[in-house]
Amino acid sequence: MPRPSLVSGDVRRHNLTVVLEHIASTGPSARSEIADATGLTRGAVTALASALTETGVLVETDPVASGKGRPITRLELVAADVAILVGQLDADVATAVLTTLAGDELFRVSARHGRPMGAPDAVLDVLADVTGEALEAAAELGRVVADSSVVVFAPVGGDPAVVLADTDLGWGGVDVLAALRRRLPSLPETTTLASDGWLAAGAERARLPGIDDLVYLKSDSGIGGAIVSGGRTVEGAHGVGAALGHLALVPDGERCACGQRGCLVTVAGPDVLLGRAGLSGLISERGLAAALEELSARIAAGEPAASAAWRDALPWIGRTLQVLCLATDPAAIVIGGFWAAHTSSIEREFRANRPAIATPPAAASAVPIVVAGRLGADAALVGAVRAARDRLLADPGRLGV
Repeated sequence: MPRPSLVSGDVRRHNLTVVLEHIASTGPSARSEIADATGLTRGAVTALASALTETGVLVETDPVASGKGRPITRLELVAADVAILVGQLDADVATAVLTTLAGDELFRVSARHGRPMGAPDAVLDVLADVTGEALEAAAELGRVVADSSVVVFAPVGGDPAVVLADTDLGWGGVDVLAALRRRLPSLPETTTLASDGWLAAGAERARLPGIDDLVYLKSDSGIGGAIVSGGRTVEGAHGVGAALGHLALVPDGERCACGQRGCLVTVAGPDVLLGRAGLSGLISERGLAAALEELSARIAAGEPAASAAWRDALPWIGRTLQVLCLATDPAAIVIGGFWAAHTSSIEREFRANRPAIATPPAAASAVPIVVAGRLGADAALVGAVRAARDRLLADPGRLGV
């Protein structure tokens, strides 16, 4: 059966996306470079580039010498009249960030919500405040919010998407977006809700060329992460794929807030480590993020109580990675959150109990690399901006072209 042909409007939208995605992935490019890389004719690229520059999505850079004759003028992604908005809610702080299409930050605001356990309304009031400030900043900058999303440090599922549960805040199911819209009618209707681990893993993977299979394990407001297999995030049937902090590892262990016994978070979670290190009081005084910075510094300095707490947690972190590696066979393990600063000790614990599942020389390649995440506390924010950009590039009409 013959395939239906695309009408001219569909072809144009497709070709616009091809041009935009090429520049987004490779950086500023000359029209001839775009044509050579994409297979579009130079005439088509010239016409598409004209439309994109006229609407402000692209700008021309200053000409540079090419070494082959005339100087080259490249096209750079800017979209000067649009912005991407990301709100983020963790167990300590609500943050809103406004960026350009290229990911350059335009505005940021954060506020602590005090972590009132089991009280989503109080927390969402703070998230609505900072998100509203970001929307006002966009208007003052003369930019239209072309894509907006909210990132939560909890599993997300359903249609429409809701927080399924947040043990860090003592929540059950919460419809975060509906609650925000009641507080903030100006919130775009197309706003999406996403879990931080998946977004952070995508952002970190983008910095590991050629890696399509990885485990991302992080600790900040809790313990979480993501599994990427064949370049795709494993979300699972119910949206709770890679809830790694709730792997039940300790036989007959402590009851977890999730209902299970012996979860990783009960023996290596941030609250547990802060308590063992005698630093729990810092959470109320300075906030969870500052408390974890102090804990991390004390671990690095060899302070006895903090070091003992970390030594107690390490075997369970190593065991988690050993289980995950045999289950998923990743090429890389990325350690995120405040654990990233202690990747070397995590790697030693992990490698101390690696099974011999292959014979040399294959054995060496069967052991994944272990690397520290590069994006720190902004990993999920960066991932959310990347995801927003991808949505916009796939639908250039939202950019006015």
